[in-house]
Amino acid sequence: MKASDSAAARRCLVVVLAAGEGTRMKSRKPKVLHALAGRSLLAHVLEAISAAGADAVSVVVGPDREDVAAEARRVRADAAVHVQAERLGTAHAVLAARDEIAQGYDDVIVAFADTPLVTAETFGRLRAELARGAAVAVLGFEAADPNGYGRLIIEGEDLLAIREHKDANDEERRVGLCNAGLMALAGGEALALLDAIGQDNAQREFYLTDAVAVARARGLKAHVVVADEAEVQGINDRVQLAQAEAALQAQLRLRAMREGVTLQAPETVFLSADTRLGRDVVVEPHVVFGPGVTVEDGVVIHAFSHLEGARVRAGASVGPYARLRPGADIGEGARVGNFVEVKNATLGAGAKANHLSYLGDATIGARANIGAGTITCNYDGFRKHRTEVGAGAFVGSNSSLVAPVTIGDGAFVGSGSVVTMDVPADALAVGRARQVTKDGWAQKFRETFSGASTKKAE
Repeated sequence: MKASDSAAARRCLVVVLAAGEGTRMKSRKPKVLHALAGRSLLAHVLEAISAAGADAVSVVVGPDREDVAAEARRVRADAAVHVQAERLGTAHAVLAARDEIAQGYDDVIVAFADTPLVTAETFGRLRAELARGAAVAVLGFEAADPNGYGRLIIEGEDLLAIREHKDANDEERRVGLCNAGLMALAGGEALALLDAIGQDNAQREFYLTDAVAVARARGLKAHVVVADEAEVQGINDRVQLAQAEAALQAQLRLRAMREGVTLQAPETVFLSADTRLGRDVVVEPHVVFGPGVTVEDGVVIHAFSHLEGARVRAGASVGPYARLRPGADIGEGARVGNFVEVKNATLGAGAKANHLSYLGDATIGARANIGAGTITCNYDGFRKHRTEVGAGAFVGSNSSLVAPVTIGDGAFVGSGSVVTMDVPADALAVGRARQVTKDGWAQKFRETFSGASTKKAE
């Protein structure tokens, strides 16, 4: 967070409003649990406010929304959760966290769980305005089309009012500076301002925006912090979710390239919010990074690969058409080729599985070679079992390794083997049925078949 020293030293409470039902999402899942770049909307907000120095977090949820509460605690273990039993407006929702607000924080920020792209730096700028003496700081944006948005009426650096579109006169409607919804309140004034907000409106609700008028009436200052429109976009339906995903992906790709990653076709690569890519990584077209992926320096991720919960160490090569599932750890200089799937398995330095293999719950030693079509048979219908392949071992094509089983260092497994017992180091194991050859059998079979067909036709 880039804020003044005085702002950084202040204690901060953030109240995150996450009680909206999100009916326009047409989903059984709460709106704030829908994901952008592999992370829930709520998690994006909690990560940003944590980076902005929030000392405490209160999350306001709707009734019977333990799933939202659980997500809040997963991301921020110390989050206090409050239920807004009645939907009486945004100010009423904030007051669900009354007990925390009353504890005397310097800064109280109100954030919205469905506005996930607001950055830690922007939250820091809101706090800085409070440090400068404002009782209220409102986040605004210059709208390309302000129709329908509340207007921010300013004079110099002072915010005079938030005027809803339907209540604005012609001059006020020409104002392009609009309300993004987020607000910061001076901790010493917060409860008094919130309690003074009435419900004298058509909806009979308590509106947070009225805090500006209440503050001005008491001779207190209100300021505006301006952010980009793309940063403050809210999400109400699947179309807006897709628009926010596109905006966030553009940011993530740009950051990756500026940090030394080559994206050959950036618009086809999809990153998660926590994807970590080292320098001189090359990512070919149509690659998807799910959550929890770290790729070290000099790695090549070939086209049409999918990675999630995986680590790829320096100089390795993955794909094309490879799938790395959670727990995959690809060693330095190792190769995972086309149509290879790796799950909860470690490949040592220089190990190779170049094509058409499944490696699950396994440890593959350094410089081991896994032949095409090899699979680890790790599941017995109830439990998972591990396969251990030693350093320098060679497993021939189309082999099945029935776990639990160990292939020793330097051992060879003949192609087409089904290995059910451990193989000692430097040994050869061949576990396949003996071939039987019957000379002339095929010709006799064809003649028999041909004769039967002729009789049937007659």
